[in-house]
Order: sequence, then C-alpha cells, then structure tokens
Amino acid sequence: MKRIIYIATLILLPWVAFAQSEQKHSRIEKNLSIYNDILRLLDIMYVDTLNYDKLMTTSINSCLNSLDPYTVYIPEEDTEDLTFMTTGTYGGIGALIVQRDEDVMISEPYEGMPAQKAGLKAGDLLLKIDGESARGKSTAEVSAMLRGVPHDKISIVVKRPGEKKNLTFEFEREKIQINPVSYVGCVAPGIGYIKLTEFTENAASEFKNGVKDMVNQDQINSLIIDLRDNGGGIIEEAVKILSMFVPKGTEVVSTKGKIPQVETSYKTLTDPLFPDMKVAVLVNRFSASAAEIVAGVFQDLDHGVLIGERTFGKGLVQNIRPLSYGGNLKLTTAKYYIPSGRCIQAIDYSHRNEDGSVGRVPDSLTTVFLTKRGREVRDGGGVSPDIEVKQPEGINICYYLFVENMFFDYATEYCQRHPSIAPAQEFTLTDEDFADFEAFLTKKEFTYQTQTASYLESLKDLIKFEQLDSIAANELKALEEKIKPNISEELKRNRKEIEEMLGSEIIKRYYYQKGDIIYTLRTNKDFSEAKELLNDEKRYKKILNMN
Repeated sequence: MKRIIYIATLILLPWVAFAQSEQKHSRIEKNLSIYNDILRLLDIMYVDTLNYDKLMTTSINSCLNSLDPYTVYIPEEDTEDLTFMTTGTYGGIGALIVQRDEDVMISEPYEGMPAQKAGLKAGDLLLKIDGESARGKSTAEVSAMLRGVPHDKISIVVKRPGEKKNLTFEFEREKIQINPVSYVGCVAPGIGYIKLTEFTENAASEFKNGVKDMVNQDQINSLIIDLRDNGGGIIEEAVKILSMFVPKGTEVVSTKGKIPQVETSYKTLTDPLFPDMKVAVLVNRFSASAAEIVAGVFQDLDHGVLIGERTFGKGLVQNIRPLSYGGNLKLTTAKYYIPSGRCIQAIDYSHRNEDGSVGRVPDSLTTVFLTKRGREVRDGGGVSPDIEVKQPEGINICYYLFVENMFFDYATEYCQRHPSIAPAQEFTLTDEDFADFEAFLTKKEFTYQTQTASYLESLKDLIKFEQLDSIAANELKALEEKIKPNISEELKRNRKEIEEMLGSEIIKRYYYQKGDIIYTLRTNKDFSEAKELLNDEKRYKKILNMN
C-alpha cells in the first residue's frame, strides 16, 4: 500500500509543478492586462498631457524599489554612469561638485587632473559651462554639462571667494580614470599600508604594483589593507587580490541563486605572491559587498586579522542585463557565500514589515560557522572584526559645523591667506588658528539648534495642547536654558575633534586626497591598533589560532 502511495505521489509531482507554473503565468498575464488597461485609459481620458517616458520610468522604478535597493533600471541616457560604476572611467574634468543653496560649486579637484591643472579650486562657484548658465541647476545636471568627449575643449566661468571679478578657465576634457588605490606607503619599519577605495577595473593590478613596490623598496613583511568606506565593485578584482595571499585553487567565494546559471564558484587561479605576509584589514560600517568578501575571506581562512567595526552586510550579487532601446537592468540574482559557508547579507528584503520597511537579521537568528582553524564566526550581519575599535557615539557641535559648511568655508578663507603650509605629516593647527576659527564663526553668526531642543519644542506644543503649560512653565524654561548651546564652551570641549576635521579640510586644499590620508592616519585609532598588532607576533598568532 505504501509503495502504491509513493508511486502515485511521484506521478502527481510533475502535475503539481505544472499547475503552479500555469498559475504563476496566469497571474502575470492578469496583472499586465490590468496595467495595460490603466495606461490606455490614462492616455485617452486623463485631464492633462502625460509625459509618457517619465510615467513609465517612475512605474518601473517604483516596482523595482519594492525588491531591494540594488535592482535598478538604467535608461540609455545613463549608460555612461554604468561605465563609470564598472571601470571608474569617464570623460570630464576630474573634480567633485556639491550643491550649495541654489548653485553648484567645486568641492574637491582631483590631483593631476584637468580641473586642478587648469587652476580650479575648492570653493569655486560654477556660473557658466560652455556659455550655458549653471546657476539654479542640480549637481546631476551640472555633472552632465561637465562631462564630454576627451580632448573636447570646455570653458568654465566661476565666482571665487575673495576675488572681485569672475574667473574664466578654458582647457580640454580628459579621460578620467579614478585610481582605486588612493594611497600606498611604508608606515613603520617592515609595515606597509594600502588604501583601496573601490573594486573597479585594474584594482588588482594597482594593488599588486603598490605592494610589490613596498616589498622591494622597503622590505615590508606586514601589510595594513584599508577597506573602510569601500563600497565594493567587481568580484573578479576581489578574487585576484585574494589570489596574491592564499594558495592556488582555494575557493574564496561562491554564489547561489534561483537558477543554476547564476551559481558560480570563484577559486584563486595563481600561486600567491605574498603567502607569508602578515595582514591586518581595516573595516567599518561602510565596507560593503566585494570589500566584505575580501575581509571575510581573510578571516575565514585565518590569513589576516580584521580591525574596526562590523561591516555593512551586503551579500547580494548583481548582474547587468541589456534591454531594448539601449537601456539596462541591474538586478540581484544570487547571494555571496564565503569559505566558512556563511552569507554576509544582513537585511532580508524578501520579508518586509507591514509598512514596507526592512530590518537587519537579529543576532539571535544568526548561525555559528567555523574558520579554517576553528574560530567561531556568524552569518547574517556583515563581517564582525576580530578586534573591535569603539567609535564615538552621538553627535556634538562638530556635526553642526560640518552640515553648515563651516569647516569648508573657513578652509577656503584660510588658503587665501596662506600660500603654503607644512607637509601633511607635520601640519598642525596653532592656538592662533583655533582662535581665528572661533572669530570666523562669530562673523558668520553661527548657531545651531540641538536635536534635544527640537524635541523640546514639540513637547512644549503637546503640553500646551493638553493645557499643562501653566503648571510646567518654570521647569520648561529652566530646561530650555540648560540645553541651549554655548558655542564658546562647546568649541573648547570638542577642540581635538574640531581640529582633526578642520585640519583635514585644509590639508586637502594643498595636498589633495593623499595628503588627507597621511594627515588623518596620524590620529586614527584603527590604524594605530593595526600597527601595534603587527608588531606583536605573539598576539597576532594567538588571535588567528596559529599557536
């Protein structure tokens, strides 16, 4: 009897699968028919003229937004942005721009690129580009105006703080290749440092050249790999970098999805160049995707020590598929798994709350996995460091100074008065500089309302609504005075952090990104922890279970 039931079940299964497939296609056809009817009625009867391209793009984007943030439609006109995402290359002037009120200004020209070589500076307000006004436009619109074919001439008119007349710059656009390795240097006897900002094309070759130079010139035997704020990129570049450290043929990452075509196993293809190199990897909450994979592989294979904060938790794979009329769809097709078997994805987009929101996987629902030498690690929440470095929590006056552009504007004025400054590794702000900054804030009439004060205003409205204001008036007034910021006192209390942030903004004006890295590393806790660890052989081996 059991055998008969078993055979009957086997016969029934294909029919169940077929029925489910038919039901799915029926639902798709039904909803497409409804959608088509809605569009036809809008076209015929809607009171105003419709922008069909905008309507359809909004519809597509709304649909994709309900899935995850990484599945996106890229229309034909944005193909250049797609090229930049994967290669780090575009035709333009090589400068960061930011919105300032109704206008757009240069925030940072890249060293050695057309804007910097032509003389454009941070703080320059963009007025005209090739004769067309840039005023009142968004950063996206201005960015499109600045980009173009390499070697085409461009004319830019700017208003520069401190200059009475507008300035005109004429030069050629160039092919802008952003180097994914922003800094390489020997930071202590035997210890090298390399900052990798993204995993675009050539990231692995730039990484290899940087490390080889330090090995040959400085005889380093230890390496700090800085992956903080690295948002990821091309997985193949990450695998190439891992191949420089771990044995040939090692599986470092695999992908699993709905269909077999997206399931892949990535193994190292070459013999390692630096197999005996001691490694410390710096990570933070903004290290994502390929950066997390590299960090996670070093951890899972017990080949390096992770230092910093828990990473972002993006373990989703995106593929780009061409669409008709020149568009593209970047869609999530699988999840990444690293050698211990864990997935680093921290957010479950497939199970949303009733309000559409999503949350991180609770620690209580994560699973324990083991590294190569038996250390416990967990899935479902990014990659946790072996050495956690606590970061300051909460906000203080520095936050308000930053969002109100006080650091940026003071640095602009500072550069007008100081043609040169000490090298990045030596530069410090003096007492006179700090006093001058405080005077600058007074001149700008800088003030701010704390988040606490904002909530107090809401509380006062509620108290008044409930007619309790008369009995609570004295207490409210006393609290209001208590939390009112004293700018001078707050500046003194947070002087160290203010000097670090202000000094960083000033350094960038003279020594650009490399100088800023040199300057900030001087006081960075993650970096200091890494140097101490790599100088302590016994502790390094203990963390990795090498004893």
